[in-house]
Amino acid sequence: MDDIRVEAMADRLVRGVVDSSFHQPSVKALLAEMQGLAAEDRRRVVEVFADRYRTGSDTEPVRVKLLTLTAMVGRGLVGLPLAEERAARLEVLGRAHTFWYVDRCESLAEAEEAAGRALSPAVIATVRRTAAGTYRDQELVRFAARFTEPVLNVGEAWAERAMEDEGRRELLAYALTAKAAKPSAAWEKGGRALVDGIGADAVREAVLPWLALVGRPRTFELEREVYEPDVNSAFDAYNANALRGLAWLLSLLPPHPDTVRALGALVETSLRKAAGLGPRNPKVANAAVNSLARMEGEAALAELARLATRVTYKGTLKLVEAALETRAAALGLSREEIEELAAPAYGLTQVGKAEFRLGEAIAQLEVRGIRAVLAWRNATGKQVKTAPATVRRDHTEELRELKGLTKDIDKSLSAQAERLDRQFLARRRWAYGPWRERYLDHPLVGTLARRLIWTVDGTAVCFADGALRTLAGAPLTEGAAVELWHPVGRRPAEVAAWREWLERHAVTQPFKQAHREVYLLTDAERTTRNYSNRFAAHILRQHQFNSLAAARGWSNRLRLCVDDSAPPATRELPQWGLRAEYWIEGEGQDYGIDTTEAGTYLRLRTDQVRFYPIDAPRNRAGTYGGRYAMWPVPGRRRTVDPLPLKRIPELVLSEVMRDVDLFVGVASVGNDPTWSDGGPQGRFREYWNSYGFGELNQSAETRRVLLERLVPRLAIADRCTVEGRFLHVRGELHTYKIHLGSGNILMTPNDQYLCIVPGGSGGGGSGGSGAPDTGYLPFEGDRTLAVILSKAMLLAKDTEITDPTITSQLRR
Repeated sequence: MDDIRVEAMADRLVRGVVDSSFHQPSVKALLAEMQGLAAEDRRRVVEVFADRYRTGSDTEPVRVKLLTLTAMVGRGLVGLPLAEERAARLEVLGRAHTFWYVDRCESLAEAEEAAGRALSPAVIATVRRTAAGTYRDQELVRFAARFTEPVLNVGEAWAERAMEDEGRRELLAYALTAKAAKPSAAWEKGGRALVDGIGADAVREAVLPWLALVGRPRTFELEREVYEPDVNSAFDAYNANALRGLAWLLSLLPPHPDTVRALGALVETSLRKAAGLGPRNPKVANAAVNSLARMEGEAALAELARLATRVTYKGTLKLVEAALETRAAALGLSREEIEELAAPAYGLTQVGKAEFRLGEAIAQLEVRGIRAVLAWRNATGKQVKTAPATVRRDHTEELRELKGLTKDIDKSLSAQAERLDRQFLARRRWAYGPWRERYLDHPLVGTLARRLIWTVDGTAVCFADGALRTLAGAPLTEGAAVELWHPVGRRPAEVAAWREWLERHAVTQPFKQAHREVYLLTDAERTTRNYSNRFAAHILRQHQFNSLAAARGWSNRLRLCVDDSAPPATRELPQWGLRAEYWIEGEGQDYGIDTTEAGTYLRLRTDQVRFYPIDAPRNRAGTYGGRYAMWPVPGRRRTVDPLPLKRIPELVLSEVMRDVDLFVGVASVGNDPTWSDGGPQGRFREYWNSYGFGELNQSAETRRVLLERLVPRLAIADRCTVEGRFLHVRGELHTYKIHLGSGNILMTPNDQYLCIVPGGSGGGGSGGSGAPDTGYLPFEGDRTLAVILSKAMLLAKDTEITDPTITSQLRR
């Protein structure tokens, strides 16, 4: 073939690839024709590609395609040109998450192999991840399947640790075959044979340390484009199959607390969100849930119950719920009863207490508030701060178990507190005997239940001095029906009396109950009749709002800055036959300023709260904004009117409004001390000022009433007064006004704004010396209250502040 024809064919092929792709039929036909040429002619074609590459006049994507064409046409030829350039390109490929399948980057890899050079594990990992991706190009899949080593992809800490154990390669290889939603009978049979051959204990001892490393930062970073999601926080798609398989294999082992703990942690780690991606890998989380559901014993059931309070990803939560419902049906119990029975004791022998002997030392475990605390006594009976040296030396495994137990208790206490907080709307009523066993006297749950107010046959009681007691202090030892006390409908004098009772007995409630905000119907809501504007026109951080909504049992979809529609945030209340809606819309239109790189709105603007029958058609509105409208349901009326607010039970109205107040109080940009400039282009300056220093909402009003009682007991009481919307603090340099709603600060003279960011060295309360002791608080969980008290402690001694970000403002 003459040179002119060779150059013409080469030029046609390059233009075809550049204008379309390697996968276009015309390009594939021309490429096949050229690959069928004699070796001498193919070498001449390859040289044409190489000469064009060396001119450097093409764009980078075209130059990459020239390298690929060199490899594809020159396959099998000795001494191909551009060897160093191809090797450099492969090094870049090894730092990529995936490549676009139409670019045929695997051809470069094949050429490298044909030249006798082994591909790096990083390149193999990229090829595998791409083959496991969305497009599923079969040629690429077949090419990736050629690599059996390394057994897993490098780059993840858990995988590299697992591959260090040569004796467990068979285990990893079998785990990689887990590619379905659930293990088949054949897969399970093979898994049991594998476990029997290795030994159940050996499998557990190998796998659990690997799972403990899941989610750790990658051992080397992958490069990504600005618009791509955070692939470095995602799970490697190829290794994820192995994680699913390992989770399935653990369900075949005899029940063990460590296994349950590891699977629960894997669920939460897998659902942790990555920017632009969402949950890291729901499939791995689902595999772990399925394994927990298949396991016998109280520990697995307790872990499922805990996950039901923690998981917010709908697909995985549905699996958790189904597992609990299945267990409930098998035992002939309600879902609520299953959750109660699932509460573990964790070795506690009394309510909130246990002792463990390790050699001659004794570990004393005690629940204080919502945390488990370990104390030690040595062989002589003397109290010591940490585990004695003999325990650390001779009882390593038992000590590790004990530390794991305290962490489990902390997690479970948080979950149980959230479950109890949800009982107000659950309309639960217990028979006295089962309630006493499952709540008041339960070794774990009792530490929470004994700090709550209950009604026994209508009489309000709380636990003190070893017994349930009325307000007057009379003991109550029996009854028939028990309910959780709520301040709605109670006389103000009774509520105030219970608050005083709690203070007198130094009871810190696990969440607000006696001090719980009550939201009654307002005159404005009687005027609007069937909707409330009480929490409209706020600007909220969308992702924080979404997390809070999920934690409180609301359903919500993240708004994207695209032409789409979405329902409002909703909470279904099946016990009442109602559905609550909070209408929201995306705020702003500027990509990258009002949105994330993936196009998700950073902020929301809020609107009405409405109530509908639970089976009413759904409302939807454009994610850009616009009016909500009902979408029709086949066979039913097109629309259903919202219910008049006066028909909503007082308890339901109060609890729903309390949720919405929480969303605004936590997620509003108005309580962000760094937003004094009004945010992007200063658009929210007016809102920030009105929220950050304006009238108090209901939760802030509750905070004001509480502070009036707490301030006189503080060590800085002589420097503090509560006046209107502010806690006034007199320092040596200035007098400060801390807003009781936002925690924002104004200082003399002229009400200058003082920015102190909570959580920093200046916001911790001592300018670097740790958090202050604010004394007794009547309930857990009010972060804003803690921030206000912390700032007050800090500013009362403003001459001792060392944080330069604060002192520079104080000198102005």
